[in-house]
Amino acid sequence: MGFVYVGPVGDFGWTYAHDLGRRDMEANLQDQVETTFVENVNEGADAQRVIRQLALDGNKLIFTTSFRYINPTIKVAKDFGDVVFEHCTGYKRAANVGTYLGRFEQPRYLTSMIAGKMTKSNLVGFIGAYPIPEVIRGISAFSQGVRLTNPQAKVKVLWVQSWYDPAKEREAAQALVNLGADILTQHTDSGAVVQLAEEKGIYAFGYNSDMSKFSQKVHLTSAINKWGKFYTDTALAVITNTWKSQQVWDGIGQGMVDISPMNQAIPADVQELVNAKRNEFIQGTAHPFDGPVKDQKGVVRVLKGKVLDDQRQLAMDWYVEGIYPSILKGKS
Repeated sequence: MGFVYVGPVGDFGWTYAHDLGRRDMEANLQDQVETTFVENVNEGADAQRVIRQLALDGNKLIFTTSFRYINPTIKVAKDFGDVVFEHCTGYKRAANVGTYLGRFEQPRYLTSMIAGKMTKSNLVGFIGAYPIPEVIRGISAFSQGVRLTNPQAKVKVLWVQSWYDPAKEREAAQALVNLGADILTQHTDSGAVVQLAEEKGIYAFGYNSDMSKFSQKVHLTSAINKWGKFYTDTALAVITNTWKSQQVWDGIGQGMVDISPMNQAIPADVQELVNAKRNEFIQGTAHPFDGPVKDQKGVVRVLKGKVLDDQRQLAMDWYVEGIYPSILKGKS
């Protein structure tokens, strides 16, 4: 089986987490599987070429692990009906193409509960990659948790237009600090944000993998992705001819996402709040977008007693209240 990665396996972020999952699957299945991967694959024409070559090389299961691989995956799959394709974070499926993603909004919400309790400036900085629904949903879930524990706090977003660019991520983090942010988080892949936070003596959250390796002091926790079980289960389904095309969207309860161990700098009562909410997510008694939910303009998007359903989450192109600037105009 083959894996297509958008970044380097050493990014300690998105690609690193997927490669940990690949290695977990290899350890679980041993001689039942043989894997290969291609890293740093551009989301344009290169993606289609790489995916096609993996199919030509005889791989019978191919994982394509970035949102903009969606069309190249579908195109190549049409020509290789005997190959199974799994696309991460996408929404297009076919008889031999499935999709999968984690409910990233759950750990996002948990980290932001901590941010709301620990910010002193009431401004939390968020470095975003691209304004696609997956990222917008994560930013909005983060704001929901911040406002739960601190209704006065706001989230300021800066976009870097890249999944992995340590220099740009650091530059955006510095700009947010200059604007008064005293806690940073990210939907990008490098450890540059946590490293900048350590230099400035402020707190930060990692993303995709446990980024405490970049600072034991200021790293509070990370929203992490855990792909090993899904990769193992999917490979077994292909091996036993029980695989079928479906959308998999799993959360903390299914072991696909979580938070890493919390820094003891977080007060005990805040840790208790976070653990209680985590248990509610697992039990299905809480949702990151429990109504009422208002957007930036104060319009109620989710009524009290309702939740933002999956279809609307997957197409999310609007921010909840407490975030600035706007997504498209770059204004408050």
